[in-house]
Amino acid sequence: MSDTVITILGCGDSAGVPRVGGDWGACDPNEPRNNRTRPSIAVAKGDTTIIIDTGADFRHQMNRENILKVDGILYTHGHSDHVNGADELRFIHMRDKSKRIPVYTDVETFSELKLRFGYLFEQKNPYYPPVAEYHKLDDREFGLPHHIQDLTYIPYLQDHGRGVRSLGFRFGDVAYSTDMADLSDATIETLKGIKVWIVDCADYHRPDYIFHSNIPNLLRLREKIGVETLYLTHLRYDHDYQALVKDCPKGLQPAYDGMKIRCDGTVI
Repeated sequence: MSDTVITILGCGDSAGVPRVGGDWGACDPNEPRNNRTRPSIAVAKGDTTIIIDTGADFRHQMNRENILKVDGILYTHGHSDHVNGADELRFIHMRDKSKRIPVYTDVETFSELKLRFGYLFEQKNPYYPPVAEYHKLDDREFGLPHHIQDLTYIPYLQDHGRGVRSLGFRFGDVAYSTDMADLSDATIETLKGIKVWIVDCADYHRPDYIFHSNIPNLLRLREKIGVETLYLTHLRYDHDYQALVKDCPKGLQPAYDGMKIRCDGTVI
């Protein structure tokens, strides 16, 4: 898996940084790593590329990284900052009309996708063919290897707070956990052995957390999992990059848009 590369397409929160109207909050606008788009990653191995989540900045992210082909989309959950760019699948499909783009997620998330973007999956008008095809990720299959062409991934369940769930994904020695407040014992077992954890820390400095993680929670989970290196994602406009670098505990550091990590944990 060392030839698999994960690119941080976006590490911002639901509003991005800067927020609409040019609001940088506590972030220094002269630090390019403070410019954050909505949370998403790309995973590539050989000729295979898959995307996790298509937020509102999806078109910009794909153009920035010059990604021309998508072999599958994995969705973590149905919140707007993770799905609102799904319409762009129409134009990706135009590059390769021989097949629909496979979409992998659980039933709950697909229900939200179908409600908002049903035309991507079903069409009665022959001039606007369906461009995406749903593949169900069943709860019974969490923790087991799945394959999309050359890529192997392991889905797992996450607690997003107050009865909301999300999915995380493991690729070799790297795992991706955005929009996560806590993990079950079964999920912790799935994550044991990873070297790098790209993980939600939207509530970085907040003593109480409900829908996202804070630093004490991540340190607790890190000890249970046994992972040393954490890259923080879903960062807000009050999380200045350089301030986080100075303040983060050892082994934790902020991610940034465009960051590339091999599945053996090496940062390119």
